[in-house]
Amino acid sequence: MALTPLGWLRRRRRRPPSTRSRHPWLRPLLALVLVVNLSAIGYRLTEGWDWGDCYWMVAITIPTIGYGEVEPLSPAGRLVTVFSVIGGLVVLQQTVQSLLGLSESGYFVRLRQRRFINWVHTMNDHVILCGYGRIGREIGDQISREGVDLLVVEMDPERKEAAEEAGLPVLMADATLDETLLEAGIHQCRSLVAALPSNAANLYVVLSARGLAPRCRLIARSDSDEASRKLRLAGADQVVSPYVAGGRTMAATALRPLSVTFMELLAGSDCEVEEFRLSDDPQRLGDLNGRTLQALELRRRTGALVLAIRNPEHALASPYSYRGSTYSNQGEPELIANPGGSVTLAPGQLLVVMGSKEQLSAFGELLGPALVSIDAMRE
Repeated sequence: MALTPLGWLRRRRRRPPSTRSRHPWLRPLLALVLVVNLSAIGYRLTEGWDWGDCYWMVAITIPTIGYGEVEPLSPAGRLVTVFSVIGGLVVLQQTVQSLLGLSESGYFVRLRQRRFINWVHTMNDHVILCGYGRIGREIGDQISREGVDLLVVEMDPERKEAAEEAGLPVLMADATLDETLLEAGIHQCRSLVAALPSNAANLYVVLSARGLAPRCRLIARSDSDEASRKLRLAGADQVVSPYVAGGRTMAATALRPLSVTFMELLAGSDCEVEEFRLSDDPQRLGDLNGRTLQALELRRRTGALVLAIRNPEHALASPYSYRGSTYSNQGEPELIANPGGSVTLAPGQLLVVMGSKEQLSAFGELLGPALVSIDAMRE
């Protein structure tokens, strides 16, 4: 519907005029360009020089270098020179003052931050690391070795500098704020790790992230059992205590040093461990639904090895059941470690697979539409 002039005016009034120019450097720059070109045109009209001599005369006149005249000037040419000197001095002074004012007001810093935010918005399937302390640095090193894009969110200037020295992009902001997580691309990330030194801060991050992206995978750091329970209630998928994890690693090293060494070697090799979640819709599984691993010949066709299969909660038929080598309790998904060839695929299962990047890619292509897409998992 067309607006009347009065209605158009009212609509215009709803938008308050901006008190700050979007490009504050543009006006002094245009003034300088105008003075230069008017002076060159003046020499062209009064002296008849070619454009090269005209602009050369302007270049040595405005900054008052004074190399000397290209040719003897006429009275009109001298007026042009006076205009160039006075106009150039005024415009140059205003330009320098304007640039200094922009620098002091932090304009160029904000401009770099805006460009960085625009670049962050192009990231996809990355990991958001909140906190770059001692734990965060180790997490960043491990994820970077895997070749996965990583974005660090940190408020401390020293830790920000340490992350940038390690070659990691850093968003200097408060990770507990919703707007920070949105700027970090929580809707496009593959997971978020809350490794802040405070349990309360990690709890805020988990609450904010779960509210913004219900299907995002959240991993949080905890220093106590009570904090771990609260983080899980807040929506964390996994809670890790550095002290518990360190103690278990030391105990495993004392009892089974070869297995720990194998895991360290695996982390530094081309072999990776990836998760593949099957759709809850049986129709998407198609012929895969109900077929055994032996019949599918996944190892022969892809080269990848299925290490474990985790069944969904609704797949458990009884409060207590025994399958293979694991006991399952109702309310907790059943984990089948080292599944045999008789294990069948079913909707909602999570497959833990080991192999090279090429093998894992072939494994995903073989499952095809049966897999839950990353975008669907984030909804």
